[in-house]
Amino acid sequence: MKERVAVVTGAAGGIGLAMARRFGEEGMSVVLADVEEPALLESERSLADAGYDVQGVVCDVRHWESVEALAEAALSKYGRVHVVCNNAGVGSGSQGPMWEHELNDWAWGMGVNVMGVVHGIKAFVPILLEQEEGHVVNTSSGNGGLAPLPGTPIYAVTKSAVTVLSECLHGQLAAVTDKVKVSVLYPGPNWMRTGIFDSERNRPEELLQERPRTTPGTSFEILKQQMQDAGLPFEETPLAEVADVVVRGLLDESFWMHPASDRADEMVRKRADSMLRRSNPDYMIENRPAAAGGIRKD
Repeated sequence: MKERVAVVTGAAGGIGLAMARRFGEEGMSVVLADVEEPALLESERSLADAGYDVQGVVCDVRHWESVEALAEAALSKYGRVHVVCNNAGVGSGSQGPMWEHELNDWAWGMGVNVMGVVHGIKAFVPILLEQEEGHVVNTSSGNGGLAPLPGTPIYAVTKSAVTVLSECLHGQLAAVTDKVKVSVLYPGPNWMRTGIFDSERNRPEELLQERPRTTPGTSFEILKQQMQDAGLPFEETPLAEVADVVVRGLLDESFWMHPASDRADEMVRKRADSMLRRSNPDYMIENRPAAAGGIRKD
């Protein structure tokens, strides 16, 4: 990986920043992209002070022109790109059942979590194919990609879409080359300290909710307390471990990037078993207490 170039969206913090730092440790140059400019500049300074070769680019992945400009900036700076991490995401949601969710909630979640990946693929895959080498990493989630939580339908739907996008991209790339790969990342299996719990800070004005909130926002600490109060298990995964999973997956050219988890494996089996048996998805009912209990990703 030494002297290769990576582009990471959502890199001002959380998983994106952890991946960028880990890539720097491997001797890679990294283009950091994020919509939150102050945090992006701070992360860029922090990594540069640590001796890593980084370049920050403000980018709103909802907009094609912004991602196109990101690709142009990466090529202008380094002349090539080898790893593209479509990682930017938001925890868009609403209070109550999905039929009461506002359309702006759906538009924001789909715009960042799904179209952000689509834009990344459209902007960078032609570059990778022209170079005849490269790797795309799309960040999904166990909540949706493996087994959805009914209390967070928007997030689960968008992350399910990222998994299917990645599977289709794998099939299409394999038909034309064996030099450009794709992976889907499930950062779990446990909770992580990321900015997704405070996604509203970056919500665009044109997609604000029409009705005011009736419950406080959720932070990592609030979520942790809610889980403990409900008697539910709460385990934390260090972000550095997620970055290690990504590096190992890149070196091994693994499509599925997710750490071993008995709990996640069980949910996958339950879901597959329900489909094969043509039975009702009772695992969603089993998941309901964990998705309720006052926990909201809005």
